[in-house]
Amino acid sequence: MECRVAHRVLVALALLSAVASCGYRLESGTARFRDPSVRMDVPPFANRSTTPDAGAVAAARFREEIRRSGFQGTFGNVGANYLVEGTVREIRTDIVSQAADRFALENRLTLVVDIRVVEVVRGGVLWKESGLTETASYYSGTDAQYTEANRRAAFEQVVQQMAVRLSQTVRVLL
Repeated sequence: MECRVAHRVLVALALLSAVASCGYRLESGTARFRDPSVRMDVPPFANRSTTPDAGAVAAARFREEIRRSGFQGTFGNVGANYLVEGTVREIRTDIVSQAADRFALENRLTLVVDIRVVEVVRGGVLWKESGLTETASYYSGTDAQYTEANRRAAFEQVVQQMAVRLSQTVRVLL
């Protein structure tokens, strides 16, 4: 039994040394992420949805989340090392359940975002993704204020989920 464990450890070490000799590094991307001299430009995302502030809110939540996840650089377009461009392509609502009178009881709000991260100095695209989606359910009723408040809360939830997802990916990239 001990021979098997020792054999597995030796195989793992051999694989790690082979990977290291090929030029791959086993480190997280946090060195540049935590560098205070790094500057990132995150303008408000373009908005193709019917929600007026969707692009601005999505970019603001992304900035907050990337700061929360440990980014120690600064934000701004002058002298930026990285440019993060996004587009809120769509915010749609689908009916999940209905009452007997065919009135919608539960709806699902879906946020669709396109994202692109560019390294400004070299001009290379680090990451480009189209059609990233996040969803959240909300309840509706006969009161329009109740329904709209729930819809807005669902919007805030999907934007936050998207911001977490984007910041995690950017953290790995940098």
